[in-house]
Amino acid sequence: MHEQDDSSSIAYANLQPEQIIATLEGIGYRCDGRFLALNSYENRVYQIGIEDNVPVVAKFYRPARWSNAEIIEEHVFATQLADAEIPVVAPVPHQGSSLLTAGPFRLAVYPYRGGRAPDLDDYDLLRQLGRLVARIHNVGELETFAHRPTIDIDSYGTESRDFLLDNEFIPYDLEAAYVTIVEQVLDGVEACLFRAGAVRQFRIHADFHPGNVLVAREQIHIVDLDDARSGPAVQDLWMFLSGNQDEQSPQLSALLEGYQEFRRFDARELHLVEALRSLRIMHYAAWLARRWNDPAFKTAFPWFAGQRYWDEHILSLREQVALMQEPPLEWRPR
Repeated sequence: MHEQDDSSSIAYANLQPEQIIATLEGIGYRCDGRFLALNSYENRVYQIGIEDNVPVVAKFYRPARWSNAEIIEEHVFATQLADAEIPVVAPVPHQGSSLLTAGPFRLAVYPYRGGRAPDLDDYDLLRQLGRLVARIHNVGELETFAHRPTIDIDSYGTESRDFLLDNEFIPYDLEAAYVTIVEQVLDGVEACLFRAGAVRQFRIHADFHPGNVLVAREQIHIVDLDDARSGPAVQDLWMFLSGNQDEQSPQLSALLEGYQEFRRFDARELHLVEALRSLRIMHYAAWLARRWNDPAFKTAFPWFAGQRYWDEHILSLREQVALMQEPPLEWRPR
């Protein structure tokens, strides 16, 4: 996290449509008055109508989320992917820079791309996604992030636990159970890491899930590299798996059939799937807690403050402890 002055946070919390349109017009767009807030909580993202042209998407960055250097690394990665003819939606540069400032705001402008969420029962589509992930990784390994973090047990696990406990988000009567189960989860993650051995870490999307894929007819667009980090290849694959192991196995086979057309997949990384899922569950709870002072979060996630959420959170972590002890998904390369 990176500190910014309170005035930036206040301005961000009170961002109004007229400010957004004025900002876009200030960098040369002729807005036609059409305005639509898109589904984003971490940042403020809007579809803006442009006179005699297609709409654009303006992304206003949350203060203290990323440093300028980290945002620019995201933009460089997205642009490299787009230049490699991978259908990643990259920011539009203005006067040589893709990261723009307007008063207290930092923003980027993207071309608008429409589409629907992918059908994960479509194995041809999963193979296509596997091919795209492999191509992303081929570009990702060419350079390293100098500023962006790595997916690891400390930032996703230990720091998440500590934030929730230090800020008293865990109900008092569940605190002992939470502490105990988290210790078991982190031990389980360590065991999975040991079984996987030394796997490669490089630049990846890191938040590659169905919500960040848009399908329009036969065309796929990949969006939102805001969480791009260094990490293992399987991180960009496992979130497309759903159901029990019998249901996940053919999904995995389809993804990796496509992936292997462009890049070798190290099967040892399958030991990491449930470990990464466990860390994501912990990280997500802490993310909600870190944003709880934002009124938009209280409106969108009212259940987060209730006892039931934490009962279910602890139960899901217990389930993950058991899953991490099971053999990994089976996959035999052709």
